Amino acid sequence: MSTLTTDVEQKRKVVTAIPGPKSEQIIARRSAAVSASLGMAMPAVIERAAGGILVDVDGNHIIDLGAGIAVVNVGNSAPHVVENVQRQVELFTHTCFMVAPYLGYIEVCEALNRLTPGKFAKKSVLLNSGAEALENAVKIARSCAAACEKNALDVVIHKLDKEVGGKNIAAIVIEPIQGEGGFIVPPKGFLPGLAKYAKDNGALFIADEVQTGFARTGQMFASEDENLEPDLITTAKGIAGGLPLAAVTGRAEVMDSIHASGLGGTYGGSPVACAAALGAIQTIEEEKLVDRAKKIGTIMSDELNKMKAKHAIIGEVRGRGAMQAIELVIPGGTEPNTAALGKIVNYCQEKGVLILTAGTYSNVIRLIPPLVIPEDLLREGLSILDEALATI
Repeated sequence: MSTLTTDVEQKRKVVTAIPGPKSEQIIARRSAAVSASLGMAMPAVIERAAGGILVDVDGNHIIDLGAGIAVVNVGNSAPHVVENVQRQVELFTHTCFMVAPYLGYIEVCEALNRLTPGKFAKKSVLLNSGAEALENAVKIARSCAAACEKNALDVVIHKLDKEVGGKNIAAIVIEPIQGEGGFIVPPKGFLPGLAKYAKDNGALFIADEVQTGFARTGQMFASEDENLEPDLITTAKGIAGGLPLAAVTGRAEVMDSIHASGLGGTYGGSPVACAAALGAIQTIEEEKLVDRAKKIGTIMSDELNKMKAKHAIIGEVRGRGAMQAIELVIPGGTEPNTAALGKIVNYCQEKGVLILTAGTYSNVIRLIPPLVIPEDLLREGLSILDEALATI
């Protein structure tokens, strides 16, 4: 794949303990300078990265099965992203789109309006993070519903009519596949039913595609799996190849319902991030990464289910496309096995494999590799996970 034109060797190599001595020195500086409130999934300080490999300051080549939490779908330092960013920073780095507009912002919005599901006129606004996108989606929903005196409420579907009443709901917000909750895939028909409930009650249906978007699940957006056409979609993570960018895209009349200057911010839709996004989208389309995500999903699902047959600690394998997870349980039951999680993560790290965790009960291993990871690296990473499970 041309996306992997890089001088970072796509091979796992462990040349020191992880963390190595250089990483340990820098992590000590981190502890002294950075708020302790920030977590650290892997104690290795990264110096370079590309494809499916992270290279730390000690020279270890680590298999990346996390993609920066589903951010670098196109891989680190993807050529189109790098070229676009280099060109943009030579031209200008900031004007604030609301002060003096620029083409890149408009082109990203045009791409989002084209790519997101729904055969209707759309408009977009660009922001900085997934949380900011979600906050603005709720803000838009409130504005759209204001004439009806509705409020955007956080409710559970089976309590809607009883506790709130359908007519009092401005919007229903949901992830097509639950991310931080543990990659929970809703049963077929649930999301279309929820969308119908929203429509029947005059509420907006908002899909939070921050983690599932941009080819991650084997569709450009996970909503496409059941032909959903959300009124609003929030995106971030995989949108810009690693640079901070997010968006809300939706029905034009809904996006225009908020008052003038009611959306936006100083850094939203940075020209550099927009250049990166255009490069990332070009890469996804040219390299057919939607199809690649499906293939990765088949490999991971097959291998994880083989592991489940061998290891009683695996209670469930679930996910879609290149977004797969295993839930760890106490063998013989369904009780979450939180204690085993750290041991498995540590084993993988020692062997030079980065995996991430999730789940309401902190008992889920999630696998979200870059979509450009070579197949041999992917299989090697999964093999080491299998070894780790065998030690429990």
